[in-house]
Amino acid sequence: MDLSMRRRTWLGFALASAALPLSAARAQGTGLVIFAAASLKNALDEIATDWTKAAGKPAPRISYAASSALAKQLEQGAPADLFISADLDWMDYVDKKGLIKPGTRVNLLGNKIVLIAPRDSKAAIEVKQGFDLAKALGAGKLAMANVDAVPAGKYGKAALQKLGAWDGVKDRIAQADNVRAALVLVARGEAPLGIVYSTDAAVEPNVKIVGTFPDDSHKPIIYPAAVTKDAKSADAMPFLAHLKGPQARSAFEKQGFTVLIKSNSAT
Repeated sequence: MDLSMRRRTWLGFALASAALPLSAARAQGTGLVIFAAASLKNALDEIATDWTKAAGKPAPRISYAASSALAKQLEQGAPADLFISADLDWMDYVDKKGLIKPGTRVNLLGNKIVLIAPRDSKAAIEVKQGFDLAKALGAGKLAMANVDAVPAGKYGKAALQKLGAWDGVKDRIAQADNVRAALVLVARGEAPLGIVYSTDAAVEPNVKIVGTFPDDSHKPIIYPAAVTKDAKSADAMPFLAHLKGPQARSAFEKQGFTVLIKSNSAT
C-alpha cells in the first residue's frame, strides 16, 4: 500500500472516529458534548475523566478533529455545547456567525510548533532563517496538517515562508486532515519529517523533535474556548470553569501546553 493510500485509510478511520460522539449526541440528546482540536486529546481526556469522578457527572462526549472541520460542523448545526479551537481564526469564524454564547470566550492555552522525525532518524536540523529543509527531506515528503485550513498546517506554512524554506518544499507536502494524522505519518516512518505541535510530539514515542520553530516565525499559537450559542447541557459553563482551574492547569502543563489564564480557585 503506497503512502497516499495509507494516508487515506488513516484519515478515513480518524474521521469516522470523530463522528461517533456526534451520532451518540444526536441519539441520546443528553450530556455535555465538546468539539475540540485534535491536539488536545491527551490532556482533555484526562481532564474529562477527572471532572466525571470529582463532579459525579456523566462523561462528556468529545469529538476531536481539525478546528476547521469542527467549525464547519457547528455552522451546519451539529450539536455541541463547548468548542475549543487551536487558533483564533476558526473561533472568530464561528463567533462572526453568531454560534457562540457572548461573554464565554476565553483564550485558554498556548503551544509551539516543531519539526519531527521518526525516533531512529539521524536527522540534525537547525530551524533558522534560510535553512535547507528540502535537502533534509531527501526523496521523502513533509507531513503537515492541511496548510490552507487546519491551524497546525497554517502555522507551519507561515513559519516556512518566513524562514525562506517554503518554496523548496511546497510541492512535497503530505497533507493530513488534522495534526494527529500528520504525526502518525512520521511515527510510522511514512514521512521522514513533519510539522506538529510540541505537545503532539511529546505523546508519541515513535517520533523525536529535531527542531523548534522560532516564536516570531508565525502568529502566536492560541487555543480559545467558548460555550456555543445553542448549548443544551447545564454542564457547559461549569466545565469551562473547570478548564480554567488548577486541576486542568496541571493536566495541560503536563502535556506541554502553556496555560494563558490564571486558575480559578474552585473547579
